[in-house]
Amino acid sequence: MTHAIERPAAESQPRKEDFCGVPPLRNGDRLSREEFYRRWDAMPELVNAERIEGIVSMSASVRRKAHGRPHSHMIGWLVGYESETPGVEAGDNSTLQVGPDSDPQPDAYLLILPEHGGQCRFTEDDYIEGGPEFIAEVSSSSISRDLNKKLPLYRDNGVQEYVVWKTEEREMLWFRLEEGDYVRASPDDDGIFRSSVFPGLWLDATAMLDGNLKQVLSVLRQGLGSAEHRAFVQQLAARRSGGA
Repeated sequence: MTHAIERPAAESQPRKEDFCGVPPLRNGDRLSREEFYRRWDAMPELVNAERIEGIVSMSASVRRKAHGRPHSHMIGWLVGYESETPGVEAGDNSTLQVGPDSDPQPDAYLLILPEHGGQCRFTEDDYIEGGPEFIAEVSSSSISRDLNKKLPLYRDNGVQEYVVWKTEEREMLWFRLEEGDYVRASPDDDGIFRSSVFPGLWLDATAMLDGNLKQVLSVLRQGLGSAEHRAFVQQLAARRSGGA
């Protein structure tokens, strides 16, 4: 939902006077990618911003229950999957470059690394180019943007699974890309969402909504112990070695 640039060491940071005359970023600005980053770099105190279809959006303050803790639990779930799945990467608040007009920053992503056959690439200046296989947004004040602007953007850029956690409504929306469009998925009969892109990525949505992280991670461990996950790990390793 927001954008955070990893700043260089203090001695290599641009001096304040280097940015004299650079206009600040403002909500609603229509900017090119180059100008968006130029203005951002001139505002070292700014950490939250993104550009969708050329329009700048800067998020409001973040509340603990509505966003902060749910966000941390989502990241913990994805990092747990990464830890047992060589060849994938989980991330938090990283800017994507998708098409010429959009630089969204999803709350969380999970991708297959390029050297293991993933669909994204990494730019020389360390951005993600293209859509990761999996994206999650933790939505309270950003619901309209996440469902009306980001959803078609992610769909059109090949994000295969998109999860929107509506924290205030206590609802988990899971979309799967099928024949070029998103179809809302339902949990299996046991109440578990099972990723179709990342075998073993299992989510007990009720436990996640309740803040029961212990149960969320217990169900994830079951997924990581499944035959499907073992086969996926082998597949990723074979891709790395130039096999499958």
